[in-house]
Amino acid sequence: MRDATLCHLVREARSASGEWAESANDETLLIHKKRGVGSDQYVGPGGKVEPGETPRECVVREVREEVGIEVRDPVKVGEFEYYSEDWNALVHVYRATEYAGDPVETDEAVPEWFPVDDLPLSEMWATDRDWLPTVLAGGTSRGRFVYHGGDPRLVEVETDVPIERTAGVDHATS
Repeated sequence: MRDATLCHLVREARSASGEWAESANDETLLIHKKRGVGSDQYVGPGGKVEPGETPRECVVREVREEVGIEVRDPVKVGEFEYYSEDWNALVHVYRATEYAGDPVETDEAVPEWFPVDDLPLSEMWATDRDWLPTVLAGGTSRGRFVYHGGDPRLVEVETDVPIERTAGVDHATS
């Protein structure tokens, strides 16, 4: 099983004065993939964990490569197993509210901010609607999905479950 990562950057709502605004809506950065797995869909930035790299190191590198943002202290909020005829992956999901830079378009992706209560779910992986709202609200989630003929079948999803972290460093499982 291949380890991979996703990062959901959250831009917290602010008033014109720069203060947190309860009535405003937080936003999350999604990318419209130009190529590769999930091409022509909206996803969080991320990618495959390289040999010798932890998932946490991977997510920082992938966000930098895909949208030009430096993520600071990403928090692991999910783990998902994906199975298909062609590939299997354990995806480590992170949420980040601290980062530097503005997103830029790259060869891989076009970044776009979306209100967390108005996500383009019809243009995302079908499985995202099972867990993404929980993660964006600050919760955690774990699940297993099986794809047959391109259609996902939910095996199980748990929300607000403990996600293991070891001294701030997440270790690859493969």
